[in-house]
Amino acid sequence: MKNLLDQNFEGKKVIVRVDFNVPLDEKFNVVDGSRIKAALPTINKLLNDKARVILMSHLGRPKGKEDKFSLRHVVNYLQELLGVSVSFSNDCIGPSAKKAVRKLNNGEVLILENLRFYKQEKLADEGFAKQLSDLADVYVNDAFGAAHRNHASTSTIASFFPSEKYFGLLLKNEVDSLEKALSSPQKPLTAVIGGAKISGKIDVITSLLEKVDSLIIGGGMAYTFAKAIGGKTGTSLVEEDRVDLASFIIHKSTELGVKLLLPVDSINANGFNNDADIKISNILNIQDSYMGLDIGEESVCLFSKEIENSKTIIWNGPMGVFEMSNFENGTKKIGEAICKSTANGAFSLVGGGDSVAAIKKFNLEDKVSYISTGGGAMLEYLEGKELPGVKAILK
Repeated sequence: MKNLLDQNFEGKKVIVRVDFNVPLDEKFNVVDGSRIKAALPTINKLLNDKARVILMSHLGRPKGKEDKFSLRHVVNYLQELLGVSVSFSNDCIGPSAKKAVRKLNNGEVLILENLRFYKQEKLADEGFAKQLSDLADVYVNDAFGAAHRNHASTSTIASFFPSEKYFGLLLKNEVDSLEKALSSPQKPLTAVIGGAKISGKIDVITSLLEKVDSLIIGGGMAYTFAKAIGGKTGTSLVEEDRVDLASFIIHKSTELGVKLLLPVDSINANGFNNDADIKISNILNIQDSYMGLDIGEESVCLFSKEIENSKTIIWNGPMGVFEMSNFENGTKKIGEAICKSTANGAFSLVGGGDSVAAIKKFNLEDKVSYISTGGGAMLEYLEGKELPGVKAILK
């Protein structure tokens, strides 16, 4: 496959699928521009080549053509980051989009209006993809966050560029990092999986069991495992219909020789709020009116020791309700252990919205090897699924 960095796109119209699905405040200012910043290397490469850069993305989940979901709200933010003028088309297809593209000069940037203002985008409609493709000579996909979607702009469009389609630099880095962690990891390989529920991560956990040396379980899902081994879980979040599955995972890990580490102690509260009464207990013996909201110090020590002895670490999901200061310690300490291991030469890959939010909250983002920009896409990759956005470029 041709590498974007090896090509020169001077004078070419290059349409780039980016992921500018960013949060906006009530005045439509960008609150967190991480995803926009992640696309800058690709955009700057094309600008340096004097290409005509056409950016397309979705924003939110519009039901019609609501202004609050217009991509015009990100134009000024991108303009400030790039230091060049960024123009905007009030449509992504049709006469106005074509006119905006015709006005583009070499080394200039145009943002098209929200792709999801058309239902054909999510339907992977060929006619819609053809209209997008007619705007450009070259197609680049740099939206890892949408690479697991079989949409017109992420997969269908690529067929109209049989020899002029490329991975953007972000998408390539994402795939390379995941491959490094999964296909050729330095051993031992440890996966740290947290979050509220097993149900959203069944496929990830079962897939990782075939690959990892150690699997650490934290977060709300840990209480379903505690219930599976006969524990008293109080009012903790327990998925009663997943208790048998938790038992299966415990037995399967033994069968495969994978070290499964579950929390041994729990920080409990008598209400889901930061000011609730707190008690610490063995995770298998939580009082009836209390719920587990974080892992305790014994678990932190147990997990940290395993992480610090690992050469490759994948982290998806927090250890507790880290948004509340009284229940953030477990997530923070595990994040710090991953950073310490990274400083000692391990490769660490962090992904998933809550994990990334936690890394940022505790100012650890510069101390891990790679932070994935796509939670859903990363999970599907970890599950061993083929991502439509990746497959379409490789065809």
